Amino acid sequence: MSDSKVVASKIKAYVKDKSGMNTSTTVFDALTRIVEKEIDKAIENAQANKRKTVMDRDFM
Repeated sequence: MSDSKVVASKIKAYVKDKSGMNTSTTVFDALTRIVEKEIDKAIENAQANKRKTVMDRDFM
């Protein structure tokens, strides 16, 4: 597995504040995979628009 792309403490705090629940350590690998896939799609969108900068609109 690649390096984590999410901040574990922030995710844990969000889940705890939102639901009062705890967060399994396996969540971070799953979220990293999701984030990487979305970033890859955004890169493709930026390249298709002939840009060298990934922008927020590339995540649509």
